[in-house]
Amino acid sequence: MQRSETGCCLLQGFVIPLILGTVFVLAGCDRQPQAGPPPAVPEVAVMTVAARAVALNTELPGRTAAFRVAEIRPQVNGLIQKRLFTEGSDVKVGEVLYQIDPAPFKAALDNARAALGKAEANLPALRLRVERYRGLLAEKAVSQQEFDDADAALKQAEAEIRFGQAAVETARINLNYTRITAPIPGRIGRSNVTDGALVGAYQAMALTTIQQLDPIYVDVTQSTAELLRLRRSLAEGRLNQNGKGQRKVRLILEDGTFYPLEGILQFRDVTVDPTTGSVILRVLVPNPEGILLPGMFVRTLLREGVSDQAILIPQQAVSRDSKGNPQALIVDDDGKAAQRTLTIDRAVGDQWLITSGIQPGDRIIVEGIQKIRPGGAVKTIPFAKDAAKEEGPPTGSPRPAAERGNGGA
Repeated sequence: MQRSETGCCLLQGFVIPLILGTVFVLAGCDRQPQAGPPPAVPEVAVMTVAARAVALNTELPGRTAAFRVAEIRPQVNGLIQKRLFTEGSDVKVGEVLYQIDPAPFKAALDNARAALGKAEANLPALRLRVERYRGLLAEKAVSQQEFDDADAALKQAEAEIRFGQAAVETARINLNYTRITAPIPGRIGRSNVTDGALVGAYQAMALTTIQQLDPIYVDVTQSTAELLRLRRSLAEGRLNQNGKGQRKVRLILEDGTFYPLEGILQFRDVTVDPTTGSVILRVLVPNPEGILLPGMFVRTLLREGVSDQAILIPQQAVSRDSKGNPQALIVDDDGKAAQRTLTIDRAVGDQWLITSGIQPGDRIIVEGIQKIRPGGAVKTIPFAKDAAKEEGPPTGSPRPAAERGNGGA
């Protein structure tokens, strides 16, 4: 009897928990899952596209060239007595650069003057003879032949005087040539000869070179493709040139700084270089501090014209598809994102100049693009550009060269 009661107790200990567990499981299966909160509508920053007048510039490479260059050569033969300038200094017009030994040329001048004096000494007597023979000829006291010989001797003496005067002037000029002077103002280079060197008139090797650096030229290369594009834009009315500031040019130096003074476009060459397919534009730039030196590479900003209906959008609003085509997202009238394929003309600062794909009045998405897909609903807030970027130059833009020192030699 005790075994039976013990078995019943064990059975109840297993069965009752099993029944309760089954009931709880069945009750849990009947309970329905609760729905979560609806997803939030993504928030994006938008700006309303507006057309406005924008001055458009073209950035082209260029090289500086001296305004004037003078290669100094002797005009007489002789021995260099002394160099009278400091290499690398600025010289003025007429400043003496070299002194050639003047002794032989002084002697030549004295000789020419002596010959002239001899010719002039005979002239009065010959004139008196001609006048006397003229009176005697009327009285038949001398023959016509004698008078003609006296008159010819007078004319020959007068010619010898003129020859002597020319010889004196030539000797004086050659003596002056022994003082080699600067024909232009500018920066003089190193001397190719030393004191005691023997030089010849108009020799092939220049003694030194002077370059005028203020003002200075900048020779800019422009491809014919860019030139044709500009002319087409002007012909189609997309650009206009009102003349105000049209010929002004800004320079960007090799270190990325802006040159503080503006240049003036002088002319555009009419001949195309067949090897490069480009034309040369010459810009004249003031260079009072000597910052620009011949041969320096610079970038130039040339004014193309003004686009009266330009559409500019921030570069961060533009992305690329798998084929590399530029695209942007706008918010349509239903408050949903819509994709637009763009045509970009160029960068203007930190913005893109758009020629097609969006219109004035479109609301373009600038921030929050990564959170949305075309066709999805969005919540818009105005795009607020950073105040520092609004007031200061774009990041990485050149600073005026004056802020970093003039760098003059």
